[in-house]
Amino acid sequence: MHSPKSDGEPRRSRRAPLIAALAVTAAFAVAAGVAVSQNGDTDTGSPVSQVSAEPKTRAATVLTQPFAKPDLVLTDTGGKKYDLRKETKGRPTLIYFGYTHCPDVCPLTMSNLAIARKQLPEADRDKLQVVFVTTDPERDTAAELAKWLPSAGDPSFVGLTGDFPTIQAGARRIGIGIDAPKKEKDGTVVSMHGAQVVAFSPKTDQGYVLYGEDTTADEWAADLPKLIKGEKP
Repeated sequence: MHSPKSDGEPRRSRRAPLIAALAVTAAFAVAAGVAVSQNGDTDTGSPVSQVSAEPKTRAATVLTQPFAKPDLVLTDTGGKKYDLRKETKGRPTLIYFGYTHCPDVCPLTMSNLAIARKQLPEADRDKLQVVFVTTDPERDTAAELAKWLPSAGDPSFVGLTGDFPTIQAGARRIGIGIDAPKKEKDGTVVSMHGAQVVAFSPKTDQGYVLYGEDTTADEWAADLPKLIKGEKP
């Protein structure tokens, strides 16, 4: 795990319980803290999707109703426009929303993914696309992401930034709730964001598997070969 760079202000990450699983025999209803209905209205009470998995023994939570890939056009670390759907079409893709000043889960997640990626055969490494979308775009410029991602994760990882409302709406489309960073009275900057990684199939371009923040490098290494093929882990 690599420590994120500091900007001189004390920061900490607060992650609300943005996805809750309700056990009903072998099926679970996952509810994001803030979900968006098809007409764009905010929905804080209804389940986002039905999933089937065994959270206690498996890292993966397989959705029975996959997410559509967000229609996001943001800016990459080179300062160029990046159309998420177009650039990742037909590729196994992992999408994560976080920020570079996060003191714990964000760098750990990127590090674990980087470790697991290195264990893949070269051909599979080239296929896998890991996309990191900042939840703190005011601080996480393209240049900042370009410096942070290679050290926290892997040079192949894509870093995206843009305006916050666009990022927030895109995150909600896949069941991830995020709030704009806020400075508290003691000067601490607080960022609340969902800590789940969503895996998108190269076969359907739909998000069909969720991973929590406690997924280890070994668990990623075990599941990535299947995700790359669009199979259920």
